[in-house]
Amino acid sequence: MRKIGYVRVSSEDQNQKRQVDQLNEIGMDIVYQEKVSGSTMNREELKKMLNELHKGDIIYVTDLTRITRSTKDLFLLVDEIRNKGANLKSLKDTWLDLSEDNPYSQFLITVMGGVNQLERDLIRMRQREGIEIAKREGKFKGKLKKYHKNHVGINYAIKLYREGNMTVNQICQITNISRLTLYRRISEEKSKNHTF
Repeated sequence: MRKIGYVRVSSEDQNQKRQVDQLNEIGMDIVYQEKVSGSTMNREELKKMLNELHKGDIIYVTDLTRITRSTKDLFLLVDEIRNKGANLKSLKDTWLDLSEDNPYSQFLITVMGGVNQLERDLIRMRQREGIEIAKREGKFKGKLKKYHKNHVGINYAIKLYREGNMTVNQICQITNISRLTLYRRISEEKSKNHTF
């Protein structure tokens, strides 16, 4: 029997350390980590963990939202884990018990999976309502651009491009800006300023 940790955050700027620390407090044999949002289909580390799962293994997560994004995903995941003779435990959702000794297991999974889905739907609804109010009040600006007009890296890349002494690849290596981003900004500059 192995204690397997699974850690997931939704975006690159989120930190996995808190989840890893919580799992390591109870001692893990292996911890799978990934930074990805969305459905189970996109999660390579989750797939790898499930493929390497052995009978008697226990998967630990800090809470169910880290391993599943919908009630449907939760049911599919639970079935796959059970079929392999393994178990799933959540530090936050202490009611979770996949063993056959617990007659309330499937009922609780159904109820709590539905509650988690409801919470996510309510958050999305409140976000949409907040955006609509902000738009009406003229306060909504949309998602902030990563490479805004005052971004030092992109401005330096444009300067190097204008000087014409380097290839685009060299500029991108020096400034750590992707080719796509640089070409997009060059195109924007050209459309605004015909003398670019």
